[in-house]
Amino acid sequence: MKPRLEEGLALARRIRKLTVRTSRLVRSRFGGAWNSVFKGQGMTFDEVREYQEGDDPRQIDWNVTARMDRLYVKRFVEERERAVILLVDVSASLDFGSTPAGTKRDLAARFAMAIALSAAASHDRVGLLLFAAGIEGWVPPRRGREHAMRLVRTLLGCKPATTGTDLAAAMRSLGHVLRQRATIFLVSDFLNLDLEAVRHLGSRHDLVAVTLSDPAENRLPVSGPVRVRDPETGDAHILDPRDPEVRRRHETAAESRRARLEQAVARLRIDTIALSTDEPVVRPLMRFFSSRAGRRVRRRGA
Repeated sequence: MKPRLEEGLALARRIRKLTVRTSRLVRSRFGGAWNSVFKGQGMTFDEVREYQEGDDPRQIDWNVTARMDRLYVKRFVEERERAVILLVDVSASLDFGSTPAGTKRDLAARFAMAIALSAAASHDRVGLLLFAAGIEGWVPPRRGREHAMRLVRTLLGCKPATTGTDLAAAMRSLGHVLRQRATIFLVSDFLNLDLEAVRHLGSRHDLVAVTLSDPAENRLPVSGPVRVRDPETGDAHILDPRDPEVRRRHETAAESRRARLEQAVARLRIDTIALSTDEPVVRPLMRFFSSRAGRRVRRRGA
């Protein structure tokens, strides 16, 4: 059998298995939670325009009207129409994984499938932008289960043409195509990302940082010497996890990365969902949905 055909069949099997598992979760757990967070959120301001016959007088913007000496009204759009965008880092570092569940790229695919199928079940639009050092793929927001499947096929089948990671370029590209407020899930391991790049777009859209990690990135397994390679640069060296100093440096570096990320998301006021290759995505997602729903209840009661 030709290698390309074998590769295609293997990808189809992965997607089929992923779909069956995730569909059950969406039906049993995510459907109601998704609707409680993303549906029926009311109206959000869009723009002002000149008054036209038949417009609701209650929407007249008197400040603008006074300045322009003509009647202007505020225009609102339903937030329930807001598109969902999966902004996924597909750089080489996501190909790392030390657990039977697979790599961080597989973890990103499980998350993307859960979001895409939840959106499809609620008749919401969802799109996908893949990035590394450049834009590696763009699927505009659409509705439907078949579209959700296309997103996951695009993600799992992506072979980046660029090395490194450029979040700023991805955010600029997304800014060019998004005309209305959207919910953006930024999915990455955040090993080489400068979150300051999201400041402008994050102020206009609902941005959620989805962090991908693997247990070995935080704590080395106790075993003999291992050869480790930086997937972004290709640099390789030998580590001996039995050496206490090696383990200490590794864990200190991991803790420093976590602290910098936590400080950045707190400064930018971004919600986060923390995923790990050794855990199902259901628990972190349900915590996120519960937190979001709780905030909506508090706002209504304020």
